[in-house]
Formats: sequence, C-alpha cells, structure tokens
Amino acid sequence: MSALAPSPLAIVDAEPLPRQEEVLTDAALAFVAELHRLFTPRRDELLARRAERRAEIARTSTLDFLPETAAVREDDSWKVAPAPAALNDRRVEITGPTDRKMTINALNSGAKVWLADFEDASAPTWENVVLGQLNLTDAYERRIDFTDERTGKSYALKGADELATVVMRPRGWHLDERHLQVDGKPVPGALVDFGLYFFHNAKRLIELGKGPYFYLPKTESYLEARLWNDIFVFAQDYVGIPQGTVRATVLIETITAAYQMEEILYELRDHASGLNAGRWDYLFSIVKNFRDGGSKFVLPDRNLVTMTAPFMRAYTELLVRTCHKRGAHAIGGMAAFIPSRKDAEVNKVAFEKVKNDKDREANDGFDGSWVAHPDLVPIAMKSFDAVLGDKPNQKDRLREDVSVAPGDLIAIDSLDAKPTYDGLVNAVQVGIRYIEAWLRGLGAVAIFNLMEDAATAEISRSQIWQWINAGVVFETGETATADLARKVAAEELAAIREEIGDEAFTSGKWQQANDLLLQVSLDADYADFLTLPAYEQLR
Repeated sequence: MSALAPSPLAIVDAEPLPRQEEVLTDAALAFVAELHRLFTPRRDELLARRAERRAEIARTSTLDFLPETAAVREDDSWKVAPAPAALNDRRVEITGPTDRKMTINALNSGAKVWLADFEDASAPTWENVVLGQLNLTDAYERRIDFTDERTGKSYALKGADELATVVMRPRGWHLDERHLQVDGKPVPGALVDFGLYFFHNAKRLIELGKGPYFYLPKTESYLEARLWNDIFVFAQDYVGIPQGTVRATVLIETITAAYQMEEILYELRDHASGLNAGRWDYLFSIVKNFRDGGSKFVLPDRNLVTMTAPFMRAYTELLVRTCHKRGAHAIGGMAAFIPSRKDAEVNKVAFEKVKNDKDREANDGFDGSWVAHPDLVPIAMKSFDAVLGDKPNQKDRLREDVSVAPGDLIAIDSLDAKPTYDGLVNAVQVGIRYIEAWLRGLGAVAIFNLMEDAATAEISRSQIWQWINAGVVFETGETATADLARKVAAEELAAIREEIGDEAFTSGKWQQANDLLLQVSLDADYADFLTLPAYEQLR
C-alpha cells in the first residue's frame, strides 16, 4: 500500500493535549478531510434551506405534512433495518458528556444504553472534543480506570456484559470546529466528531459485539437525514465494514422534523434504529420558527409545558405510531432530576414525578426513555419492566388508535397556562448559571436539582425574547420589557455574588454570561443558536 498523502487538514490555534496524537493521527485526519471535501458543501446548502423554510413559516404561520413525500408516508411496505442485538433492548438510556469519570459511571450505571454526548451536554472546547474521543477508545480497550485526585475515589469498569451500549451524539450541523480547518475554512463539528469516532472505533466495536451507533441531533428535514445516510455509506466503504453496520437514532427535537418523521426514517432506513422525543429543544424550535406568529404561539413558563400538554401529546403519540409502523424504536424524553443527599423530601417528590413520567411513556408505547443520573436508572427500569416484562421492546404495539392532524402539533394555545413573572426570573437565573458554566467548558450542569444542558439555555433565552416581543403582561401587572429583563438579571448577578463570595464570583465568567444572555434575549435579530455567539467566546 502506498503511503498516505499528507492531510490538507490543519490544526489551528490549539494548545497541544496529552495523548492527542492517538486521536489526531494522519489517517484519521485524512478521513475527516475527505468527509469535509465531499459533504460540507451539501451541509452549507441545507443550512441555507433552513433559513428559507423559516422565512416561509414567518409568512404563513403554519406547517403541514409535505405533499411531495406523500408516497413515502402512504407506502406501508417499507420498514427500517432490524435492530442489532446490542440495540434491541433500550428500555433505559443514560445521557452525559464523555469526561473520564462520566464515561465509567455511565457505562456502569445499569442503563441499557449510554448516550455519549459531544453535543448539548458538552461545551466544545478543544480539550473536550479530543479527550472525549480518547476516553471512549480507552473504555473500549478497558484502560480507563482512574482515581479522582480531589476525593481519592477510584473508578473502574464492570464486566463487559454489564456495560451500557454506547450511542454517540456528534454536534449539530450548525456548529463548526474552528481548530480543524481546510484552506482556512473550519470543518463542521458534526464531521469532526463522527469522523474521529467512526475511524478509530468502528471495527473495534464490531469485535466487541456492538457497532458504530449514533444519535443525530437538531435534524430539521428528511434531506438532512439523507445527507447523514450518504455519509454512513461512504464511511463504511472507506474503512471496509459491511453496509448497514451503522445505526442512527434521530432526535425529533425540531418542529419541522415532527412533520417529516416517516420521511426521516425512510432516508435512513438501512441505518435507522429509532426516533427520540426531546423536549426543551423542541419547544425552543417552536419559539424560533413561530416567533412572528402572534399571541397564539406564546409559550407559558417552560416548567408548565409538560409532556401532557395537548400539542406535546400529539407529538409524542405520533412519534410512537410512526416508529412502530416502520419497525423502529421510539425513545422517550429526559428525566433531568438530580437526587439530593441532603433533602429526602425533595427526593421523594422528584422520584414520584420521574416514576409518573416514565410510567406514562411506557404505557404510551415507548420502548425506552432517558435519565440524567444513575440513581434514576432503577426507577425508569421499573416503569418499563412493568410493561415490557421479558420482551426487549413493544414495537408490536402499533398505536393505530392515534390520529394527528397537522394543526394538532402547533396548537400551542390549547395549553391553559400563561407566562408568569416567576417564569421570567427562572429563565434568567438558569440562563446565566448555565452559560457561565458552559464558558468554562462544562456542558452538563446541575442547577436547582436538575441536570441542564444547552437546550435549557436555548429555551430560557427564547422565552425571554418571545415574551418581550409579544408584550406579555405578567400576573404582577408588569409588562415584559428589555428593561425588566435587565433588572432581573442584575438582581440575579448580585444574588450569585452574595451566594458564592467575591473571590469565586470574580474568578468565574458571571458578567460575561450575563451579557451574553441579555444579548441573545434582547437583540431584535433572533440568533438561530445561542451556542454560535457563545462559541466565539469559548476559550
């Protein structure tokens, strides 16, 4: 075999990391460069298409199932590929970033699947991007044992048959990786994350009886799913593994994707394993797309929009029906609660909420669901065990009783709740606290007993923006204005300084977080993603 030509891919403005040469090999970088050459132009076209779609929604304030793909929806003959053994039982999935401690704890958690996250639960610092890859490879090679220097506690993997199956989530299509460039142009973060992981681990995972499995985030259309499918076909040929080895689960976390679930499964059918029902990103997408739609699209406080809201029920029930009709897994939403070691009463109430949520999902026909903490795994497991018993899933439950009209998915005004002043305060509090941690390189952050990720900050800032632009009047008689948001933010900053002390406040990124939250919440031009201006400040 002739020597590989040097990769045109350059590492730019990045401090060297320990063992980075094991991840950033010439061969792996050549593969990523080839992905970039072949697929970034289509990525760019699809991002432009998103903007066109959004402009169309602004004109019409409505959405419908696509007439041009009716034949795909009406053809009952096609199904997705059968699930591989390692992904047939997904009754509980744990989510989290790929730092060393989380990698061990998630694999050991007792969950069937670990969503190893390079997306919303990970701030894309160069260290997180590269060392997260290294941690996964080390886990597969069983050389990840380590001791926490702070606590002295040691962590080690359990036996292979007790470990969760990894489903890796790369970044969304909108994010670039500035530290890897070709001819001065950054490579899409999705291709970096996918490419490095796939190149190093695809064959190794097959040897372990698993495979290269992925969660695909922020998908907005079936054409974006088609792009991923073409990437999978190319990648499998490139490393010499059988077509159909890759499996992808798509997060239906945008309102436009909710109208294209069948088409998304169809595009990925040889590589599809399911769909997932997100929550905060889904609501964020509704605000983003219908922000010009008037009062009937104004969401109340995020905590008042539960999965039992009529338009959320329509979305989740349609997802279950669609998945099972096509032989795919339907995976439910996140239980974000973090148990408290100090407050048994808080735990009791929260555990009851988690149980009710997971009972509902299992009874609705979902095949599994997400949790954010190992202590929640047994609760969710019990809910699904009660419905599934010894069966790995309930894909045989077709939910043909479900009928969802186009308007049902955007009937926001069917919810009997309104924005409150406390809701504004909470959005500001959570927004500042999350962004501050993100700017320090943390993507999964415990705030008020909940594990929050970037989707939380997106819905928080979107609601502030929406309420101000809609002139919402709170129950206090105050109108949502930019000045009111600034006042609430100033009060929160002062409270945080009081809470943590001057030294910790000054050494943190609190003022920067405050300014960024207000920028994306108050600017007349609504930023498509908070993480785009935030990434410019991430060092």
